[in-house]
Amino acid sequence: GQYLDFILADGRHRAFSIANPPHDDEFIELHIRHVDGGVFTDWVFAQMQAKTILRIEAPHGSFVLDEDSTRPMIFIGGGTGFAPLKAQIEHAFKEGIERPMTLYWGVRSRRDLYLPELPQQWVEDHPNFSFVPVLSEPDDDWEGRKGFVHEAVLQDITDLPAHDIYMAGPPVMVKAGRDAFSEAGVPDAQLHYDSFEYAEDSRDKAQA
Repeated sequence: GQYLDFILADGRHRAFSIANPPHDDEFIELHIRHVDGGVFTDWVFAQMQAKTILRIEAPHGSFVLDEDSTRPMIFIGGGTGFAPLKAQIEHAFKEGIERPMTLYWGVRSRRDLYLPELPQQWVEDHPNFSFVPVLSEPDDDWEGRKGFVHEAVLQDITDLPAHDIYMAGPPVMVKAGRDAFSEAGVPDAQLHYDSFEYAEDSRDKAQA
């Protein structure tokens, strides 16, 4: 659930969540969304070559699993907020954590579920895991959940204070979730979150 900083030539930093769990550490996996006009992501998608050397600082952040807890876990991702949740969930599987885990992944349309087969495979492999994709601007033929992802959680889970909640994604999603879950009685200590911001000077995704 932690992140790394790319250090650009002019000294600016760009932060991206690490999507691979600690045990799968041969490579660093990142999920990078192309932001039109973003200085860094424009370069990554259009100009970066294989074997380009990049400077990084890592790991940063405290968005990690509470492994001492015995509560069921709810993971809520918005867009590429799936990345750190993926690392946390795969770590939980590796450690043999058998508590119930539910992933809610909120995106605009079906094409934004960029790894849809992976959580479906987790469902098949782990009886304690379930997956709920939620579309805010659903395709015409979409028959699944619609609307805002935190509202789907509120509709489904009646005993939220009995859960640990992990959220990652856009600030508006994280704030809406924090406010709603706090109002529902979830203690702050059980709300874990990672809010993605946009770098003001380039509009690239950065992590607060």
